[in-house]
Amino acid sequence: MKSKDFLIVMMVVTVTIVGCSKKSETEPVAKTADVEAASVPKAPIAPQTYEASAEELLAARLPESEASEGWIRLFDGHTLYGWEITGAANWRVEDGSIVVDDGAKCLLCTAVPWKDFELTLEFDADATTNSGVFLRTPLEPEDPKLDCYEVNIAPNDNPFPTAGIVGRQKADGDTNDAVKGDWRTMTMVMDGNDLKVSIDGKLVNEYTDSIGLGIGRIGLQHNSGRVAFRNIRLKPLGMSSLIDEELSKWTKYPKMPGEFTVNGDGELLVKGGRTQLESKDTCADFVLLAEYRLAAVEMNSGIFFRCIPGAEMMGYECQLSNEIKDGNPLAPADTGTGGIFKRQDARVVAGEADQWTSLLLVAHGEKIAAWVAGIQVSNWFDDRKPDENPRKGLRVEPGTLMIQGHDPTTDAKFKQILIVEIGS
Repeated sequence: MKSKDFLIVMMVVTVTIVGCSKKSETEPVAKTADVEAASVPKAPIAPQTYEASAEELLAARLPESEASEGWIRLFDGHTLYGWEITGAANWRVEDGSIVVDDGAKCLLCTAVPWKDFELTLEFDADATTNSGVFLRTPLEPEDPKLDCYEVNIAPNDNPFPTAGIVGRQKADGDTNDAVKGDWRTMTMVMDGNDLKVSIDGKLVNEYTDSIGLGIGRIGLQHNSGRVAFRNIRLKPLGMSSLIDEELSKWTKYPKMPGEFTVNGDGELLVKGGRTQLESKDTCADFVLLAEYRLAAVEMNSGIFFRCIPGAEMMGYECQLSNEIKDGNPLAPADTGTGGIFKRQDARVVAGEADQWTSLLLVAHGEKIAAWVAGIQVSNWFDDRKPDENPRKGLRVEPGTLMIQGHDPTTDAKFKQILIVEIGS
């Protein structure tokens, strides 16, 4: 490590990846993130090491106007954090892009799965390249006609040229004007059984699946030829609000110190603590979007999930804390916003005191990940033994949400809390 101000990310090329990075409670995950190797690569492709400064990561944050709509970056422009390589190909980061041009046919997949979303990216492919973007895919799809949606990047002599959905439906017109060095934009809207694909802002493919597929990962494909991807962004769809004037979807605990109120602007105010606001409904797998504001840098709050109903914050905790050590955003003072308390620190503290900041939290089975201001800050796989209480072990069963008033100094606001369950 060149200095404490750099985040080091190791990427290991693997044949099969079974989960995202697993970290102990004491390992300094804010500075190191490894993608686990399930077996030795079959090809002599060296592991990649990436270095990113706090300034580079923070510069990749999205404007709050976009992050508050749920937009996140799946690729931070510097590392492959949050991605898993499923085969021995030379996936790498070059000049702010993800590039591949050699090795086994395989996917580079998101560590967490997604269901309904808008996905936009730029790609640059050679004229003869065969690649694609896989939606709702398993790590190793066997037949794209059945177990995923493959939006192709391919020449005109391919049965499904660029923007065609492989084995399902061709795109309209000639979509294959790409040459090396010519960046093009592809946008995919996956909503229920409907998939819409646009190239450079023009809608070229509308497909409805009569059967439909459940949740799955997003994958970038290496098949043949060179391809590069950049500006990969996603927005989840179908989210609904949990905040109304009466807080009708929540249970208060008036005997606990602190209070929860909604002001005239519809903002949830959290004053004092130790106290909690508990959702009336339970959920297990979900995407949650919160826009929060902490009045001072030393203030602390949290969003608990899969909680034991009625208990005192007995759940996983997604931390809300903007405090850092020695002025270094790569060193959270108390887990950092988007970190999973006592499990994995945020790799960078992306929020700021007394500023509105958006947090996107994804929980699916053993996988938990969070983005702050559009940048992924945590990527944790819970490999503990099952336990009813997430403080003690793995809980995948539904539980309540809780908003925390941490202590008497807590002064937090939530402009919005939105959620969508994502199921299997």
